[in-house]
Amino acid sequence: MAAGRWDGLRSRDVAARALALESLGQSVLREAAAARAPAEEPAAAAAPEGHGHGLAQELARLLMLSRRCPFPDVRQRCEAILGGVQELGIRIPRPVGHGPSRFIPEKEILQVGNEDAQMHTLFADSFAALGRLDNVTLVMVFHPQYLESFLKTQHYLLQMDGPLPLHYRHYIGIMAAARHQCSYLVNLHVNDFLHVGGDPKWLNGLENAPQKLRNLGELNKILAHRPWLLTKEHIETAESLCEVEVLMEKMKQLQECRDEEEASQEEMATRFEKEKRESMFVYFSEEEELAPTRDVSRHFEDTSYGYKDFSRHGMHVPTFRVQDYSWEDHGYSLVNRLYPDVGQLLDEKFHIAYNLTYHTMAMHKDVDTSMLRRAIWNYIHCMFGIRYDDYDYGEINQLLDRSFKVYIKTVVCTPEKTTKRMYDSFWRQFKQSEKVHVNLLLIEARMQAELLYALRAITRYMT
Repeated sequence: MAAGRWDGLRSRDVAARALALESLGQSVLREAAAARAPAEEPAAAAAPEGHGHGLAQELARLLMLSRRCPFPDVRQRCEAILGGVQELGIRIPRPVGHGPSRFIPEKEILQVGNEDAQMHTLFADSFAALGRLDNVTLVMVFHPQYLESFLKTQHYLLQMDGPLPLHYRHYIGIMAAARHQCSYLVNLHVNDFLHVGGDPKWLNGLENAPQKLRNLGELNKILAHRPWLLTKEHIETAESLCEVEVLMEKMKQLQECRDEEEASQEEMATRFEKEKRESMFVYFSEEEELAPTRDVSRHFEDTSYGYKDFSRHGMHVPTFRVQDYSWEDHGYSLVNRLYPDVGQLLDEKFHIAYNLTYHTMAMHKDVDTSMLRRAIWNYIHCMFGIRYDDYDYGEINQLLDRSFKVYIKTVVCTPEKTTKRMYDSFWRQFKQSEKVHVNLLLIEARMQAELLYALRAITRYMT
């Protein structure tokens, strides 16, 4: 079915949606009638290969729209189309799961159709842009101010004009989500990747993607798990868009040097000894090989690479002092230079997540939660080797108990290993909205930590 028929449902114009719904309904009912026709009838004989599978996908999409479209007319018409298909004897697919979160009971999350005017505007904006309301959006509804900023940033990064083609951006999203084995986000970006014209062959594995994207694999790996290891040399390698040409140029320069002046035997011997000594410090990885638990490993390389404490085995990694390189004084302006307006969007999102408060803690009201929010934020940065000279880290042990720290570290460092037991074990008396806020703090603090290391490395490369 042409993508345009589905895209018409995104329109804010009621008449345009009605036209798209009418065309969609007729098409689906024709396919359903053909699918149930006896084998000897011409309609069945003419059915294309994969016909039933295509219909099943369309019915699943209609079911989603009947429950998650912010436009009432679309919900009602999709439900009516499904009813017509069912009358033809075609089985309607059942929804998988119970709501947008495995951790939060569905009854505690705002249902589409029951939102207020502000939330309806956000839903409509998101649906008009993406053609869906995904689970991430529906969990964030606890915090409308943050959700608005999040959606605005996502829209700018993934859909507005920018230096990368749209299918490149979604492929990078696939790589990032696959790194933590998040099949849900991988599938969202796969659908968007294909929708904007991405080559399906790239989805067979990272080795099928262009070299420019494959070069990001190393950066993706390091930023996801050990951002403190990022150096300007890695940035030089993101710059290797034409690495073959660069290599050829180096060979040419070496040849010219050789022709002009031949090194002495003593110099050759010295260079050999130096290379031999340096090769002794190249170690094989001693990490455990852990295979991804979901079928997303084809979208990234080096599956055994994961988070390790930066101080393990006595390894010394210089502390990242925020006083020397901070988001506010350095990172923000650099991002805006590299990608205009994105710095402002990210800064707004960081500030909303960090400063967000309703002055409540569980059943208590009029509470100043700033100390707790700062402890959570700084604890995450501490795990990534980032230090604030003006912060007393003794507060962390006072405010964050062990089960909470386990949850924080798991979500931030290995989110694919997060369990409902972990989620339930911390802050048992708190509201679901407060737990969601914690997760917003975790993802934004981690994102800023990764950005600080990456932007510092870019700054050093540029200077």
